[in-house]
Amino acid sequence: MNFLINSISLVSKMATNDYVGFTFFIGCMAMMAASVFFFLSMSSVDKKWKVSLLVSGLITFIAAVHYFYMRDYWAEFGESPTFFRYVDWILTVPLMCVEFYLILKVAGATKSLMWKLIGLSVIMLVTGYLGETGDSAVLWGTISGLAYFVIAYEVWLGGAKKLAEAAGGQVLESHKMLCWFVLVGWSIYPLGYMIGTDGWYDFVDGIGLDMDVVYNIGDAINKIGFGLVVYAVAIASSKD
Repeated sequence: MNFLINSISLVSKMATNDYVGFTFFIGCMAMMAASVFFFLSMSSVDKKWKVSLLVSGLITFIAAVHYFYMRDYWAEFGESPTFFRYVDWILTVPLMCVEFYLILKVAGATKSLMWKLIGLSVIMLVTGYLGETGDSAVLWGTISGLAYFVIAYEVWLGGAKKLAEAAGGQVLESHKMLCWFVLVGWSIYPLGYMIGTDGWYDFVDGIGLDMDVVYNIGDAINKIGFGLVVYAVAIASSKD
């Protein structure tokens, strides 16, 4: 109860023009609402899709909890909650990779594909964290970017793509939509990284956005969007 009271007190301190704090608050509510939706939707789909929707709900639920803490951290200190954000990502991004495996499992996807994507996502996140919190932001950012491009290649042109084409139908369409999230949605994060770190890309600061606003927008688009794609294919397949 005291924690809740303290949280309300912190939020009340936010200035009316604090758009960063506002996006943290909206992100928290949006992720929680999405979690409730995905969990309740599990009863409306075939058994084979229940785990996929469960994972979608877990992704947004974990994000909602972390956004609760990030919102309060920002309200208290006015600083980017880098630690909480990367704890969130190290849990949720690998789960987003699991979604690819779960969708392609009907086409014969093996766990090796899942672990390959998870491993690459961990490299991408760990090096990104080192770049944001230490020196050599460009070096670590480059390594993180390379891991991201390997993931994008794998889902767009590699083994994951071949499995999706073999399955066809709803699986192929859903895979394509998730691929677009990786290519376009995930590309939002490097923009936030460049805004928040020093390097040859300092000119990016001129666009007038805050790193946390960019990250918050990216999280909402990708985490909720991933889940909605899974929900759509689950509902469509359950009606067949």
